[in-house]
Formats: sequence, C-alpha cells, structure tokens
Amino acid sequence: MEIEYWWLLALPLFFALGWLAARIDIKHLVSESRALPRSYFKGLNFLLNEQPDKAIEAFIEVVKVEPQTIELHFALGSLFRRRGETERAIRMHQNLVERADLPQSQKLDALFELAQDYLKAGLLDRAEELFAKLQGSAHEEAALKYLLEIYEQEKDWQKAIDIAQQLETVTGQSHQKEIANFYCEMASREIMESRPDAARPHLERALAHHRLCVRANVLLGDLEMALHRLDAAIDAWKRIETQNPDYLALVAERLIGAYKQQGKAQEGLNLLRGLLGKYPSLDVLNVVFTCILEEQGAEPAYQLVRDEMRRSPTLLGLDKLLEAQLLDAPVQRRQDLELVKNLVHQHTRTLAMFKCDNCGFRARQYYWHCPACGEWETYSPRRAEEKNSPV
Repeated sequence: MEIEYWWLLALPLFFALGWLAARIDIKHLVSESRALPRSYFKGLNFLLNEQPDKAIEAFIEVVKVEPQTIELHFALGSLFRRRGETERAIRMHQNLVERADLPQSQKLDALFELAQDYLKAGLLDRAEELFAKLQGSAHEEAALKYLLEIYEQEKDWQKAIDIAQQLETVTGQSHQKEIANFYCEMASREIMESRPDAARPHLERALAHHRLCVRANVLLGDLEMALHRLDAAIDAWKRIETQNPDYLALVAERLIGAYKQQGKAQEGLNLLRGLLGKYPSLDVLNVVFTCILEEQGAEPAYQLVRDEMRRSPTLLGLDKLLEAQLLDAPVQRRQDLELVKNLVHQHTRTLAMFKCDNCGFRARQYYWHCPACGEWETYSPRRAEEKNSPV
C-alpha cells in the first residue's frame, strides 16, 4: 500500500514536468520559426500548391538572406541539376566548395554534387578530376561508378578496366563480365584497324577474366577468318556451345560461310542441323532453311520449317513457313498466301526484335552494350517471341 501512495503523490509531479518540457519545446520551435525569413514559408506554400518555379525563387531569397542555410543550398543545387539548369547548379555548389567555414565532410559533399553537375553538363574532364579527388572518402564507391561511366563514354577502355578492378576491391562485387567486354572493345578496335596481332592478347585476357565471355570467341573467330585460318575460326565459334548455346544464333551464318569457303557446305549444314535439333532457334533455322533451299530445293526447305513449327510453334516460325509455301505454291494460290504472309509479317515485326533484360529497350540488331541503359550483355540472343515461348 505504501508503494501505491507513493505513486499517487508522484503522478502530479511527472505530469507537471512533462507539461513544462512541452512548453519549453514549443517556445523553442516558435522562436526558431520566427527567425526564419518569410520567403522560406512562401517557398513551402508554393511547393504545396505545385508551383515549383515560384518556390525556387522564394528559396533563393532565403539563401541570400541567410547564407548559413547549407542544407537548402544542397537541395536547390540538386533541384537545378534535375531540371537541367546545370549552370545554376554549378554556381550553387561551387559557392559551397569555396566557403572556408564549411566542415570537411560537407565540403566533400559539395564536391560530389559539383562533379555530378559537370557530368550532367557534359564537362567530362572536370567531372573526372573531381570524382578522382573523392577516392578514399565516403563517396568513393559512387565516384568510382561515375568514373566508370565517364570512361565508357570516352571509350577509354584501359582506364575503365582499372576503375572496374578498383570497384571490385571497394564493393566486393565481381565486374569480370564488364572487364571482359572492355578487353573485347579494345580487340574490336584493333581488328577494325587491321592489327590482328594486337587484338589477340586482348581477347585472351577477356577469356582469362571471364571464361564464359561468348563475345571473345565470336571475335576470335572473326580474327581467324580475316587471317584465312578457317579451321581455327570454326573451332572458336563452335566453342560457344560450351559457353551458352543460345548465342550460336549469332554465328550460324558465319559458320556456314566458313564451311562453304572450305568447299564443305554439306558438313556445315549437317552441323547446323544438329545444333538446331538440340537448341531450337529462329536465326539458326533461317540459315539452315536458306542452305537447304540452295542445295536441295523448295520442298525439303518447306519440310524443315514445317517440322520446326510442329516442335516449336511461333508466329515468326509461321512467317517462315508461309515463305516456304510460297516458293512452290500454284499460281492460283500464291496471291492468297502472299496476303496472309504480309499480314503475319507486319504483326511479327516487333516480335522479331531483341530486348534488353534490364530496361526493356528493343532493337532490330543485337547489342553487347545496351544503348538505352548502358548495361553489358543484357540482351538475350533469342528474339523477343522466342524468349517468351515455352519451348
């Protein structure tokens, strides 16, 4: 009972202390709000009324009156950059960087924001310089990612490799796929400039970093073909089956071309028919269909497409089947078949495109580097309809 009496006496005391604390907080809040310029509240009101332009002008007035409002400087600078007003963003963040009274942590924050402003404005050399200064800071990981983006834009692949390796150390995440593609880019440049001996080491390094780099074997085959080493080219392209058989569609035409140059067209056709049996693909089917049409005539070509349609029915396959039927159709039926084929072909134009798995961007040609989102090897080598097919 003594404890209960004690609590009865203490409750009013606790209530009084709580009321006093609340009054102190309210007084503090009111005094702070009175200290803020009227432009601050005008800006908030404009934001609530969805008038961002007027809100920005009001907040700029606050910054002029109260230069100590650091967070508002940062917020305005970021807002300017998002709106594409890079010059205003640069001025805002440059003023922060030059302030002598700014703590080191906030100065680094301002430097990071300024580097992004330069990047958005297309001033890559200035952005690169500032991002490089941020290595070893709290912004190191983000700065390295931006540097990687810059070097990819500039096609400075050796620097991109160095940054990707630093990112692996900082984040603990693998960038071997990207590094392999950077080596492939270097090799492609050497091949285009007719320097095969300089290209080969880059491709070997690509495979050393990422043994499943299909692109390296595609380019190795191209390299060997340029040197008229047909057997070596065929071997390089055949190795793709052990890496990812879906990518055989990208080299099917190259393979049959190499066999034809050797005078072994039938051997190449047998190889592709075997691959088509194991790994159904519309692109491989197109190559095999053309070869059979040339070597054996319309009827065997039609039978090939018909069998493939039964095994893997798709609208793209139907388009090819109608094409095969037209080759040997009676004159009185040809007009009707052409009408049906044209209707099907118009509908399949979007289905025959390649699609990026990361951003969904569609393209008629295959890309190793997505032109929309900038990711590497996000395109499936299978057409959009094939990829969604249950087979």
